[in-house]
Amino acid sequence: MRSISVLCLVLVLFSPPLAAIAQQPASLLPPVPAAPAVAARGYILLDFNSGEVLAEKDADASMDPASITKLMTAYVVFSELSKGQMRLDDLVTVSERAWRTGGSRTFIEVGSRVSVEDLLRGMIIQSGNDASVALAEHTAGSEAAFAELMNEYARRLGMVNSNFLNANGLPAEGHYSSARDIALLASAIIREFPEFYQFYSEREFTFNNITQRNRNQMLWRDPSVDGMKTGMTDAAGYCLVASAEREGMRLISVLLGTSSAKARADATQSLMNWGFRFYESHRLYAAGEAVTSARIWKGEQDTLDLGLTEDLWVTVPRGRYDAMQASLELQSPLVAPLAPEDAVGRIKVSLEDEPLAERPLHPLGRSTEGGLARRALHSVLLWFE
Repeated sequence: MRSISVLCLVLVLFSPPLAAIAQQPASLLPPVPAAPAVAARGYILLDFNSGEVLAEKDADASMDPASITKLMTAYVVFSELSKGQMRLDDLVTVSERAWRTGGSRTFIEVGSRVSVEDLLRGMIIQSGNDASVALAEHTAGSEAAFAELMNEYARRLGMVNSNFLNANGLPAEGHYSSARDIALLASAIIREFPEFYQFYSEREFTFNNITQRNRNQMLWRDPSVDGMKTGMTDAAGYCLVASAEREGMRLISVLLGTSSAKARADATQSLMNWGFRFYESHRLYAAGEAVTSARIWKGEQDTLDLGLTEDLWVTVPRGRYDAMQASLELQSPLVAPLAPEDAVGRIKVSLEDEPLAERPLHPLGRSTEGGLARRALHSVLLWFE
C-alpha cells in the first residue's frame, strides 16, 4: 500500500476563522468535562452531520417510546409522499376506529374528510393519536398493516432494537424502541425530508376550532431548537427528542424515561449546551470533490481524480482542529478500467493518533482501457515500479 500525507489538503479546506481558533496553544484550551448527569432511563446525544455520539446511557436498551413512535409514523408517510403514492391535499375519511382512539387528540370527527397535511400537523404538533391512526389506515388500509411498514422501514434504517405494533405509541406488549434507534430515525427525517421537517418547529395548530400548543417546550426555551417530538405514558415516563443547530453544527438528543415535562426539558437543555460548548464539527471533504489524483496504468488517460461518494464530517473537541491528521492509502498500481463504484483506497482521519473517521476513495470518473500498444508499453513500465 502506498501512503501519502494529505494534511495540507485538509487544512486548506477550513475557513480562516476556524483555522485561527485551531492555532490557540493547547494549554489555553478548556478540557472537555464529563457530560451532565441526566436522570433518564436512557439517552443519547449525537452530531447529526458526522453521526458521532457525544454522550449516551443505555442507548441500546429497549424501552417504551410512547408518542415518540409518531416519528416512525411520520417517516413512513413522508416516504409515501416523496414517492408520489399520496399527496398532502389528499382527503382521508376518518374511521370510527380512528375517531375513538384515546389519549391526546386532534379532535377529528368520524366520517369527516381531512387532508393528509392537516392529519400530519395534528399528529406532529398536537400529538394526536386519532390523526396517527387515520394516517395509518389511509396509507396501508389498516393500522396493523401500517405497523408492518413501520418495521420494514425501521430495518432499512438499521434500527435493530425497535418493534412497532401501532402508529401512535399507546402502550402495547412488544412495542419498543431505543434511544440510539430513535436518534437514527430523527437523523433520517432531517436528512431525507427537509421539506417536511419544518412541521416540527410549528408551535401550535388549530383544527376544528380548537388550538393546541406543541408539547415540545424546547421550542420556547432555546431558539436554536427547531424540532422534534415529545412522548409520555405512565409506562414510558416523559420522553423528548430534540434537534438544534448553532453555527452550522446540529445536535440531536433523545431522552427516554424522565420524571416530568420540566425534567426532560432541563436535561435536554443541559446536554445541548454541553455539546455545543465543548465540541465542533467540520466538513473536511465534500462528496464528488477531488481529494487527490492518481496515476492510472493501461488507460486512455494518465491520471484520474479520486474522492468520496458522501460528505466527510468529523466532530472534535473545540480547539483541537490543528491536531487532526489525514492520510491516504491507495491501491498500487491502479490499472484501467476503473469506474466510480470501485473502491481504490481509503482516507483516514485521526486526532492525536486516535482514529476519527475512515472512508473509501472512489474514482470521480471512468478510466477506460487504452489501446493495445499503450497497454503493452505500460505492462513493461510496471516491471520497473
